[in-house]
Amino acid sequence: MLTALEELLQDDTAGDPIRGVKWTRKTPEKLSRALRRQGFRVGRTTIRRLLQEHGYALRVNRKRLSRRQDPQRDRQMRYIARQRRRFLHAGWPVISVDTKKRELVGNFRNAGRTWRRTPLEVLATDFPSDADGKAIPYGVYDLQRNRGYIALGTSHQTAELAVATIRTWWQQVGRMAYAGHEHLLILADSGGANSCRSWGWKAGVQALADEFNLTITVMHYPPGASKWNPIEHRLFSPISQNWAGQPLVNYETILKFIRTTKTRGGLRCRAYVDPTAYKTGRKLTTKEIAQIKVSPHRLLPSWNYTLKPRSEQVTNEHVIFG
Repeated sequence: MLTALEELLQDDTAGDPIRGVKWTRKTPEKLSRALRRQGFRVGRTTIRRLLQEHGYALRVNRKRLSRRQDPQRDRQMRYIARQRRRFLHAGWPVISVDTKKRELVGNFRNAGRTWRRTPLEVLATDFPSDADGKAIPYGVYDLQRNRGYIALGTSHQTAELAVATIRTWWQQVGRMAYAGHEHLLILADSGGANSCRSWGWKAGVQALADEFNLTITVMHYPPGASKWNPIEHRLFSPISQNWAGQPLVNYETILKFIRTTKTRGGLRCRAYVDPTAYKTGRKLTTKEIAQIKVSPHRLLPSWNYTLKPRSEQVTNEHVIFG
């Protein structure tokens, strides 16, 4: 029954990347009815207990938003769920990407508590000028294999950092784990390094498609829906829990905590430092933009698009746009 419940929650789960709390749009009543249709005799009380055991909690509304919710949000969420299931069923790679909160490197206070006889002494202030550097964790979470891959950027959060991380993941992990597959689905937020409005991001994804002969579909979560991106609660949250209360005194310490992050569900993670000095403010020329072979989807094209390798034609479009 636990497996059936997890499958019902798979496309409707969001979570806090720091505290690890998860929540779902489905009520215990709906989950109970769905499980009974599958032959399980289970009531709402049991569903609530199972949800709590798996880290879910009741959530209240929080006054934080300054504008209205996008009217196409639910439509996009349903479209993402359909495409994600299609790729996973076909055995094709599906990755969720995002940038974790930037961390100052040094003997600074880190939120959380640890079991100790005496507290650790850390700096009284968190001034960036006192830091030995900064760590910008850009992550790739592989939904098929429940594996994480983190690059610690040391300069700026840019589209180049995002694309370089995905490229390194594919070179070191993806092309061996998914040998023979020519399709890749990327789930990303609408802003940040992988913004749906960034031509630098799209140009980088196009370069990946060309280099590795991949047909890459990108789907963006609507504004305000980043907590539904799987990497937030499946990778970033366990990492935050693993280093809670521990000062991130140097890059090796950060790498150690990321690499030793594990969950009962089998999560494992790899990490490395990317020392490249990425520059901000770079804009593509009209000629460079015209060379990007981006194919917007018919449904919500600003959030969903596919990039094909420019070296050859890919004919099975129905697989992506169905």
